[in-house]
Amino acid sequence: MSAALASKNDGVNGALRLLLRSFHLKGFEGNYAQIAEQATTQGLSYEGYLYEVAKVEAEERRTRRVERQLMESKLPREKTLATFDLARVPSVSKQLVAQLCDGTLVDRADNLLAFGGPGTGKTHLLCGIAHELIRNGRTVFFSPAYALVQRLVAAKRDLCLPREIKRLDRFDAVLIDDLGYVQQDRAEMDVLFTLFAERYERRTIMITSNLVFSKWDQIFRDAMTTAAAIDRLVHHARILELNAESYRAKKAHDRRREKDDGSKPAT
Repeated sequence: MSAALASKNDGVNGALRLLLRSFHLKGFEGNYAQIAEQATTQGLSYEGYLYEVAKVEAEERRTRRVERQLMESKLPREKTLATFDLARVPSVSKQLVAQLCDGTLVDRADNLLAFGGPGTGKTHLLCGIAHELIRNGRTVFFSPAYALVQRLVAAKRDLCLPREIKRLDRFDAVLIDDLGYVQQDRAEMDVLFTLFAERYERRTIMITSNLVFSKWDQIFRDAMTTAAAIDRLVHHARILELNAESYRAKKAHDRRREKDDGSKPAT
């Protein structure tokens, strides 16, 4: 290649990079030269080359979108399905989990409710499903119940509850963790019911709770409000019951057993 031609190519490459940067095509900008070499070797057509760089751009955009939405979701990063032992909860099959992750439930604005005692994995399971929902193009917001209720009560006090609920409305699903631990006064009960009512048949609510429905009067303190809240949640819902041994209790037991076994004198 002559010096003049090399200089011309360098100029074209520089101008192309500037154009791609101005179009915010980071995947294209970072990979077009390497893919061009592959296209020459493989004898790809212009259309084939363009398709390959478009695939890279699409994948990089998806990766950036997932990362951005994971940050916005506030989900615990470590609570994924990859770190969840599904064998501990035989009542929940792999096939069911796959169905819950594909986004259809969210597209229908159905709810997902998980019940179980402390340490049974309900938070981990729903967070893992939420991670997969984000990877499948849906948006999720995670919050402990007490924190979400405090946020809504503060908004109501400041006369901006509708605005706050609208902010939450941009998420396809809101995951409310440990609902049974909320000790609510009237104001807290009202804002939580308002959230349920506003999202009813429009957006998904995901809930973990250690209290079965028959004990939800401890949350809402009013029989009619309790019945109305449950009715809105279960009308379109999948309910998971995790009747497993406490994971934390099992780990503690295993540690004690290992310590005891290790301290026994050799025979």
